[in-house]
Amino acid sequence: MLAKRVAELPPDDSWLFEPKWDGFRALIFRDGDEILLQSRDTKSLNRYFPELVEALLSALPDRCVLDGEIVIAGHDGLDFETLQLRIHPAASRVNLLARETPASIVFFDLLCEGDRNLCEEPFSQRRERLVSLLSSAKPPIHLTPATADRTLAADWFRRFEGAGLDGVVAKPLAGAYQPDKRVMLKVKHERDCDCVVAGFRWHKGGEGTAIGSLLLGLFNEAGVLQHVGVCASFTQAKRRELVEFLAPYRVNPLDKHPWKSEADLGDGERRPGAQSRWSQGKDLSWEPLRVELVVEVAYEHMQGTRFRHMAQFRRWRFDKQPHDCSYAQLEVVPPQELMAIFPTDR
Repeated sequence: MLAKRVAELPPDDSWLFEPKWDGFRALIFRDGDEILLQSRDTKSLNRYFPELVEALLSALPDRCVLDGEIVIAGHDGLDFETLQLRIHPAASRVNLLARETPASIVFFDLLCEGDRNLCEEPFSQRRERLVSLLSSAKPPIHLTPATADRTLAADWFRRFEGAGLDGVVAKPLAGAYQPDKRVMLKVKHERDCDCVVAGFRWHKGGEGTAIGSLLLGLFNEAGVLQHVGVCASFTQAKRRELVEFLAPYRVNPLDKHPWKSEADLGDGERRPGAQSRWSQGKDLSWEPLRVELVVEVAYEHMQGTRFRHMAQFRRWRFDKQPHDCSYAQLEVVPPQELMAIFPTDR
């Protein structure tokens, strides 16, 4: 079951609110000695999280289906980058990471218990059964916090961001579980930021005629322009318009471009277009631009030094100089202790 994005939490009392977790969504099936951790695209995640398989066999009833999120909690909150490292082809590497940075799973719905299909039952009843089922569960298995108090949910939205949570989800108390339907609501964090536009990628199938995305950069304390992500989601008309708009900035773009080589980026930074395990063979080639344009974008939150998700174009900032686009403009949210979310008795 999916969620539709909205600007604010619904005001009436027909909803239950939960923190929105930032991890790998998974359905968990148990049938006797068999456990399946199933990803959003129906693939098995068992081999990547062996420590969870063992814990789930110990904690769950013999036959059940639950909905939840696989996460890794670091010192400063949820660590999505470390979670991604688990998707590795070498079992020895996965087993090492399972020992060094063990994962947890946070449950928020119960779809089946024994021979009883609960999907058609109201969420309020499914939640009640889930709380009972997990009453004695211990880490790494957790029950998500939930509240009908909109004021408390708004407090979670502010307070838990520092722990790496995405926002707040609202679920209809009377609602059935509807796979692939956006019947839940989600409110996510969004902020503005001025970035340097240092390059672009052509739209798929539209080389020379349509822009796909703009490559964004911010200057760090050392004055080095770091690649922080891209903004895209343009209309077809805007993609064609951008070709003409960017044409003057494509003249001699590499004369003083900061991303000509890996050495220009500083320690631990990868040049835009470099392949990684997550590229999956995608064409990441890009075209440089003279580093003169500044754009205001909307972003949700940072993951390390980069935007966690694709940024959204807001407007050009011709009143801003590129050197004004630094990390110093970003709002820093202090980490919230995860024990406020993961109670010590869970």
